Parts: sequence; structure tokens; C-alpha cells
Amino acid sequence: MLRRDFLKTSALGAAGLSLVGPGLISSAAAAAAPVHLTILHTNDMHSRIDPFPVGSAQWADQGGMARRAALIARIRREQPNVLLLDAGDIWQGTPYFNFFGGELEYKLMSQMQYDAATLGNHDFDNGLQGLEKQLPHAQFPFLIANYDFAQTPLKGRFQPYKVFVKQGVRVGVFGVGIEMAGLISDKNYGATKYLDPVAVAKEQAQHLRTVEKCDLVICLSHLGYKYDSAKIDDLKLAAAVPGLDLIIGGHSHTFLDAPTVVKGPQGHQTLVNQVGWSGIKLGRIDYRFDRASGRKSVAAAEALSINASALS
Repeated sequence: MLRRDFLKTSALGAAGLSLVGPGLISSAAAAAAPVHLTILHTNDMHSRIDPFPVGSAQWADQGGMARRAALIARIRREQPNVLLLDAGDIWQGTPYFNFFGGELEYKLMSQMQYDAATLGNHDFDNGLQGLEKQLPHAQFPFLIANYDFAQTPLKGRFQPYKVFVKQGVRVGVFGVGIEMAGLISDKNYGATKYLDPVAVAKEQAQHLRTVEKCDLVICLSHLGYKYDSAKIDDLKLAAAVPGLDLIIGGHSHTFLDAPTVVKGPQGHQTLVNQVGWSGIKLGRIDYRFDRASGRKSVAAAEALSINASALS
């Protein structure tokens, strides 16, 4: 689905989503100008620090963290309210991880000022101790609501969700991860308990809507975009959980030119997006919050290419 088609056909496009957020309307806010919020996101970076070599058969001269950092910095100069998020599998795939164990990835993401990330299966590749060792290098929170670390050395190290406030707009972000059994070596996740992501997502979305009074609810998911089996994926999650505005996905390495719109319970529409793997793309979704009407709409949605032009 191309960006122009998404904006033309989606009910979330120019016409906007008629959804009143509980924290949007007040006598003071009614007179204020609309708020513009830019969501930037990545997934499945897999330790790809450098661009793919120029002579590569696929993705030649694409990607690279320096280029991504330059593009993010440019967008931040242009937009007043930016959130930068990641949907997991930061680690594994290049010698950088083999030599440095994830330290470099976390340090570079911290320099790019990521606001939050969730955990993917490969983020357990050095076990719980390896993950614990590198956490001090991450100057951003990992959000994961359906992994229970209470009986592990990582007890208390992660948050289920976080609320960000941008120019008065409250944005709630939570994370869900894929089932570990059969995918991750038992010794690498130890006594970590996996909780049903649908049940957890319902609890998180309701809490963020009703208790935290969020105007936008985002799920960082490492479940995968779509499976033909009954296995839970992002599309199934969107269809089952009321109150979700956006699912930023990972795991399946799915390249989407524009988000998929899923009709969820009670007619609520959820965007599902993912931008492939290895830092080749940077996802961007721009929301517009109209304080006077209490409506929010998607002004633009695209997958930005990370290439040499990002440095210009």
C-alpha cells in the first residue's frame, strides 16, 4: 500500500479519526493551536551499524546508524514534538555484536536519543546476564508488559509502559514480546514467564486510556506482522484489543510502505506498521491533535529510506 493510497483511502487520513481523547479537551486547550506529533520508529536492527556494502547483491549502500542519526536530527530540527521508538531485536547479525555484546548498539541509540524500545527474541542471545550487563549503556527505557522477570536477576529492571507528554498531549507506550519457548534457548531466558499478549495488551490499553488519560496509545510489539496459523500476530492483536491507536511491530522483517488499518473492537481503528530490518528504513507517522474538537488524525505516514542522501 503506497503512502498516497493510504492517505486517500484510510479513514485516518485527511478526514481524520473522530476519536475524543480523554486528556485533550479543556477550556484552556480549546483556544490553543493544533498539536503536531511525529512518531519515528525502527525494528529488527540486528547490530547493523554500517551500511550494507556497495557491492551487496541486496540492499547495497542502504542503512547505517550514522545516516539514521543524521536523518533523525534533521526531523527533530523541523518538528517540535518527536518520539523515537524501537520494536526489538536490536542485537545479533554482525561482528559488532560478537565483539562488543550489544554495548555499541545501546550507546549509539542513546546518542540518537531513543525514547523507548521493547525486547525481541535476539535481545536474549547472551542470556539474562548478558542483557543485564549492557543495560547501563541504554539511556532509554525498555518497555515489556508480558514478560515476568520476578524470578530472575532482571527483576525490577523493566517497565510495562511509559507515558510521554508532548505539548500537553499524553502518549502512552507499552511493549509486548513473542513467546520464548521453542524460539529462545531455555538457558537464555531462565525463569522469565511469558504472559498472554492479548490479555496483557487489553489491560495496558485500558489502563492508559482510563487511568493515565492518554490521548494516543501505542504498542511496541515483537510478535510479527502476520501468520497464516492461529499464532498471535500484530494484525490479530489489533483486531482483538480495543483502544489501540498504533502498533509498531517487529520480528517478521516486514517492509510496509504505509501502515495497515485494522478495525478493532467497538469500531476503533488501529494502525499497524513495520519497516523491515537492519535499519534500512525509518518509519514516520505524523499525527495532528485538534484541541478544539478533541479529534486526532494522521497527517502523513511513510517509510523513509536510509541512504547516502540522509547525510546531505
